[in-house]
Amino acid sequence: MNVNGWHWNRGFVGFALADVLMVAIAWMLAFWLRFNFEMPEEYLRMALATLPWAVGCMAVGLALARVQRQAWRYVSLADVRQLAWGVLLGVLLTVASVMVLRYPGFARSVFPIFGLLVLALLTGARATWRSLAEQRINARREPGQAPVIIVGTLEEADQAMRTIKGSPGWYVVGIVSPREQDVGQSLQNVSVLGTTQHLGDIAQSHQVRSVLLASPPGTPLRREMLLRWSGTALNLLSMPTAEHWLNQSATDLRRVELEDLLGRTPVQLNAGDLAEWLSGQSVMITGAGGSIGAELCRQVSRFGVAHLVCVDVSEAAIYTLEQELRSAHPEMQGHYFTANVREYDRIKAIAERFKPIVIFHAAAYKHVPLMEESNEVEALRTNVLGTLNVARVAGECGARRCVLVSTDKAVNPTSIMGASKRLAERVVQAMAKSYPSTEYVAVRFGNVLGSSGSVVPLFTSQIARGGPITVTHPEIVRYFMTIPEAAQLVVQAGRLGQSGQIYVLDMGEPVKIVELARLLIRLSGRTEAEIPIAYTGLRPGEKLFEEWLANDETTTATSHPQLRVVRQGDGALDALDIATVRHWVEQLGAEPAPQHLRDGLHGFVPEYRSRGG
Repeated sequence: MNVNGWHWNRGFVGFALADVLMVAIAWMLAFWLRFNFEMPEEYLRMALATLPWAVGCMAVGLALARVQRQAWRYVSLADVRQLAWGVLLGVLLTVASVMVLRYPGFARSVFPIFGLLVLALLTGARATWRSLAEQRINARREPGQAPVIIVGTLEEADQAMRTIKGSPGWYVVGIVSPREQDVGQSLQNVSVLGTTQHLGDIAQSHQVRSVLLASPPGTPLRREMLLRWSGTALNLLSMPTAEHWLNQSATDLRRVELEDLLGRTPVQLNAGDLAEWLSGQSVMITGAGGSIGAELCRQVSRFGVAHLVCVDVSEAAIYTLEQELRSAHPEMQGHYFTANVREYDRIKAIAERFKPIVIFHAAAYKHVPLMEESNEVEALRTNVLGTLNVARVAGECGARRCVLVSTDKAVNPTSIMGASKRLAERVVQAMAKSYPSTEYVAVRFGNVLGSSGSVVPLFTSQIARGGPITVTHPEIVRYFMTIPEAAQLVVQAGRLGQSGQIYVLDMGEPVKIVELARLLIRLSGRTEAEIPIAYTGLRPGEKLFEEWLANDETTTATSHPQLRVVRQGDGALDALDIATVRHWVEQLGAEPAPQHLRDGLHGFVPEYRSRGG
């Protein structure tokens, strides 16, 4: 029976009666202790007379603290604190009621003794019940349950064990810690069997094939375990993600994935705030058929937009996106256009028709070597003129925000692509002064796992062909994020940003590309002997290390823990003339002299330095 949210059943009534009985025992025992177990008959009568009051007042105090809602089997420190508050309330009510009754000569020291006894009895009963319940669970392991070893510190292992406790599919046989001092200790009756250096031997001796990585993403321990044990006989598992918690059983462990190599915890959206911002509104996304643009469309669709305007130059990409979104969000009004951001009139006509409150500008050329050698002028036309057109349209059509998707390669650029994106950032900042009613924001992020042009699809195809995997340099490193993270970052920054600001993500630690290659080899079930790694040398425009900030830039925190806003130094940035930029790009012609193009670009992006000159 459910009454006012309380589920009454025989178990509930039984636990409540047990509490009442222990309160009664505590009251009588408090008198016996007060008089050293030689209680005068007069005080015995007094104890019996006040017993109903003490039990009733304590029951009220415990009820006010909602102690009756506690599940004895899962009692925790938080429950004990809640219990203590209930006991304190009960004691105060008991004192008040007994004082009102005016019993002459009542021993007031009974009250604190009573409170301590109630707390001790109720806490002890719950702890005993939980211990017995855990022993029953351990004693009835089903044949189908699989043994698992938890890898992590004692603190991490404790949280992991609470997560999977009672799971029908797993039972924990031991803990492996990175700290030598933890060895020999026990946690919830599970022993620390050794350190991570001996994980293989420990797993073999206990006949365990599954290992749960309890350390959070981005920690050195997790990355070490991934790189050392991926693709071996050990089955690496990870804790449930937030999506698993919401949609599945909390005890469903998942296999480790490539994203676990990220040097930080994944980005999480402020969903409530974004839904309030976008629900019922019109949103326009350029480059909607690309990896980032398509994910932007997916993320924005979640928040109940009335009209989603998707623009991409690729017919095939926009068709594929249309089919996906129509199936996933049949109630949403999606509009799909094949259009080029270089064509101002076409982009303006689309925006005038739907009046978007925000335009996410993801259309760009982004492949560094391809744009460096044969397509420099194409990078400038799309990345610079395209951005100028979209930013101008946003201002003229009354959009509240215009968000440019930028890149870490725009920082101290050594490539045409990077310099063109840095110039695009400057264009957006300049347009902010021309259209003060529109907020213009740029967002920088690093390499996106699985996006078109990233190393992951390349490495995957090379593994499928039997290798080798080609890496440009053994020391080359990059910051990585997932495609959903990249889109979430753009959406969140679009909501938070103030006009003219550039946002960056706290990307954690960079990842060596060779480590990524090795992990992919192992996740595919192959070895480096079967799939060799070949070093080919840095390509045109490519840097060994990517940067997040130029020499005169700093960052400050925002309300989102993983977003930071770039603060730029004073200089020539404010002097950018949009008309001059447009004229220069348009007069380059079909085949501009490479050095002429680079010299002109350096005039707009002083920090640009092409590799080798």
